[in-house]
Amino acid sequence: MKILVTSALPYANGDIHLGHLAGCYLPADIYVRYQKSRKRDCIHICGTDEHGVPIIIAALEKKCSPKEVIDYYYERIKKAFEDFGIIFDNFSRTSLPLHHKISQDFFLKIYQDGYIYKKEMSQFYCESCQLFLADRYIYGICPFCHNQKARGDQCELCGRWLEPFQLISPKCKICNSSPIEKKTFHYFFALSRLQEKLREWLSTKDFWKDNVKKFSLGLLNQGLEDRAISRDLPWGVRIPLEEAKDKVLYVWFDAPIGYISSTVEWAEKNNKGDLWKEYWLNSDTRLIHFIGKDNIIFHALIWPAMLIAHGDYILPYNIPANEFLNLEGRKLSTSENWAVWLIDYLKEFPPDMLRYTLAVNLPETNDIDFTWKDFQTKVNNELADILGNFVNRVLLFIKRSLKGKIPEDLELDNKVLETIKEIKTKVENLIENFEIKNGIKELMKLPSFGNQYFDHEAPWQTLKSNFKKCEKTITNCLILIKSIEVLFRPYLPFTCEKIRNFLNLKKFEWDDVLEKEFLLSKPILKEVEILFNKIPEEKIELQLKKLKGGKMEITIEDFKKLDLRVGRVLNCERVKGSDKLLVLEIDIGKELRQIVAGIGNTYEPKDLIGKNVIVICNLQPAKIKGIESNGMLLAVGEERAIAILTTDKDVPPGSIVR
Repeated sequence: MKILVTSALPYANGDIHLGHLAGCYLPADIYVRYQKSRKRDCIHICGTDEHGVPIIIAALEKKCSPKEVIDYYYERIKKAFEDFGIIFDNFSRTSLPLHHKISQDFFLKIYQDGYIYKKEMSQFYCESCQLFLADRYIYGICPFCHNQKARGDQCELCGRWLEPFQLISPKCKICNSSPIEKKTFHYFFALSRLQEKLREWLSTKDFWKDNVKKFSLGLLNQGLEDRAISRDLPWGVRIPLEEAKDKVLYVWFDAPIGYISSTVEWAEKNNKGDLWKEYWLNSDTRLIHFIGKDNIIFHALIWPAMLIAHGDYILPYNIPANEFLNLEGRKLSTSENWAVWLIDYLKEFPPDMLRYTLAVNLPETNDIDFTWKDFQTKVNNELADILGNFVNRVLLFIKRSLKGKIPEDLELDNKVLETIKEIKTKVENLIENFEIKNGIKELMKLPSFGNQYFDHEAPWQTLKSNFKKCEKTITNCLILIKSIEVLFRPYLPFTCEKIRNFLNLKKFEWDDVLEKEFLLSKPILKEVEILFNKIPEEKIELQLKKLKGGKMEITIEDFKKLDLRVGRVLNCERVKGSDKLLVLEIDIGKELRQIVAGIGNTYEPKDLIGKNVIVICNLQPAKIKGIESNGMLLAVGEERAIAILTTDKDVPPGSIVR
């Protein structure tokens, strides 16, 4: 059996942050390192996604060419991964001619087989930019959850797949003007024809995570619609048809083909041009896609549909998608710089401290919060006080009390052997089932047991009273350290390399964990150093201070630009067809305002009449469900209004809020 592992292709328009790592790259690396340690035929394929609107927007913002953007970020992303210990068998680029050729051939194959057709359609056109707007060039209000910043292809808040014309109050992402509707033509992928084949395939995936299968089946039950796969853009994979000279492939059509082209590139680099076929054309291969939950729709529905339509390639075996990692109680936001960037982290701390903290907190089944205080606790109380303490105290005892001499006694304690075997077996089952987080939690029982064993056997006492027993204790501790080095290696590769260097050990593989003959080779105990230095409070405070700089602090002059006034609700009704939206008539002193607010899940209309509310009066008008809204109410609640802001005394409408 071959195992082909892919990690979602990162966009080459920005650096890698903690959310990316926890979402797919770290769990994929741990899984691949584990499989390779078991001497299994497993390769890890990835590369940067270098087409699409995000790249063009980044180029526009930086006033340079898309090529300059992708070249810059490709090198930064690649180096950050390497420095963090994320190892790929091949890390490619979708801008390579090889990828363009494979993507175009893929398109032509399913076009000729009738799964792609041309259709005239309306599209948003920005008169200011003189450009047809691809879906990610457009933002607006999500018609389902009313997220104010939904994209033209998907709402990141509720995860729904969108079409640009579904957005409420759409805007051009480049210039913020309102686009017009204009006719053009595009190529459509006939997803609707593949719906039953997808359902049949998904029905065999009882071992998938619930979040992936339920979400995918839910969308199938709603019915799949054919999807446009071409775009009017100056940057991307050109559609290989004479009639489509100015069109490129939609980035989410060509990006997953990057998994294939990267594998082909890997084979060519190894001077085995057809080697890739043994993975992609082999029914015994397990194709595993590590992704974040925002990519489920593309990897569990669109990409398999593309593969079914093509007919030659294997389908995904598993798609272990993770949920989101939040940061200090808030959603990560790259636009607001509310993120911890990997390249910055590595300037301050060793990689394994973060690998451990993220691994033990992976958002495998629900969103998880990363905090710097928890990071400090995990490092100081677990890595330093448990794992580092056990390894260092044993090796320092050998160095100081045994004068660096490794014991000759090879007698192993059954309790030690059984503990190692039991933990090893449990970890194997957990990693095989993509429970990466529980795997590291189980592994931490090894150094905990080691500390208890060392304390119970008290070699510092038997050193003089029973030297043979002292040697036996240290021998068993060395076997435990060796097992730690082997079994922790997928999670903490840099730490395990240090342990090997301390003991001058060769690199044993997974199933050699209980091999004890290494003691007979009389390894020379090298210089021992502390595995994990504790993180002082001031270093954490510095990180928090840096992060607060990303909260978009405003000046008093910025605040004064807001026209905040007290309004009194004169009338209130529900918007027809919506449980959440209310339309309110509000007296703000000099005039009456009509405002649409998403507070209907919390308030009944009759309960709001006569209440004082706080209104932002100089907000640009917007149309919500076709109803004009002139202002915004202030309310408490991140995603859903819990309570409106009001006054504790009766004050006249129009009073200024300072």
